[in-house]
Amino acid sequence: MSAFKNFNLFSLSYTLLVIIWGAYVRASGSGAGCGAHWPLCNGVVLPNTETTKTLVEFAHRTSSGLNLVLVVIGYLWARKISPKGSWIRTSAFYSVVAIFMEAILGAGLVLLKLVEFDQSVARAISISLHLVNTLFLLTTLTTLTWYSFHQADGMKKAKKWIYRDRFFLLCSGVFILLGVSGAITALGDTLFPATSLLSGMQQDLAHDSHFLVKLRVFHPIIAISWILLVFMWSKRFEKIETAGIRTLLILAITTQFILGVLNWVLMAPNWMQLIHLLVADLVFITFWISAHIDRAHLNET
Repeated sequence: MSAFKNFNLFSLSYTLLVIIWGAYVRASGSGAGCGAHWPLCNGVVLPNTETTKTLVEFAHRTSSGLNLVLVVIGYLWARKISPKGSWIRTSAFYSVVAIFMEAILGAGLVLLKLVEFDQSVARAISISLHLVNTLFLLTTLTTLTWYSFHQADGMKKAKKWIYRDRFFLLCSGVFILLGVSGAITALGDTLFPATSLLSGMQQDLAHDSHFLVKLRVFHPIIAISWILLVFMWSKRFEKIETAGIRTLLILAITTQFILGVLNWVLMAPNWMQLIHLLVADLVFITFWISAHIDRAHLNET
C-alpha cells in the first residue's frame, strides 16, 4: 500500500503537468503541429520534429499516452488490492473512463480541425467539454490518491461517490462554470490579444467584437462569486482540524484571485496563463478533498 499511494500521488502530479502542457499547446498555437492526423503525427509514428509546433504537439501526445498508461496501471493495481465496490477500486475505474474520454475529446479537436486559429462556436463547445472532463479526471485521481493515504476508509464500500451536500454541489457547479468561462477567456486572449488594458476593455465592450471576446467579461464575475461561496463553505471547517483544510482553502483561493488580477494586468502572457491554470487545478483538488473531510466528519459525529 505504501508503494500504491506513492504511485497514485505521482500519477496525479503527472496528470497536472500534462494538463498544463496541453494548455501550452493551445496558447502557442501548436494544436495543428501534427496536422489533421490522430493518433499518428503527420501520418507517421515518429514525425520530423524540426518544426517547433510539431515538437510541442507531439510531446503533448506522447505525454498524454504515458498518462493513459499510468491510469490503467493504477486501475489494475487497485483491482488487486481492494475489494469490488470500494472507494479505491471505484475511483480507479472512473479514472480510466475519464482518461479515455480525454483521448476521444483530444482526437476530436484534431480531426475536426478545431485547433490553432479556429474561432468557431464548435471550438468553444469542444474546449468546454474538454475542460469538464478534465475536472472529472482530477476528481477521480484526487479521490483515489486521498483514499490511498486513508486505506481503512478506502477499502469500505463507496456510497454516493459524489458528495450530495447541497452547498457543495452548488460550489461545484459554479466552479465548472468558472472553468468553462476560463477556458473560453484563455482562447479569446490567444486569438484576439489586446495591446493594452484599455484596448482590451474596448474589445470587451465593442458591439462588433467576436463572441469569444464578449464572453471574457463573465469570467471575473463568476470567479468572485465562487470565491465568496468557497469562503462560506470553508467556515464549516473551523472546528475540524484536518491538515488545516480551511487554511489551505483560503490560501488557495486568495492566491488564485491575485494571479487572476495579475493575468489581467499583464494581458494574459502564456506563462501567466499556465501558472493561473495550475493553481486553479490545485484549488479544485483542495476543494474536492475538503468534501471527503466533511463527509468523514459527519460519519464520525
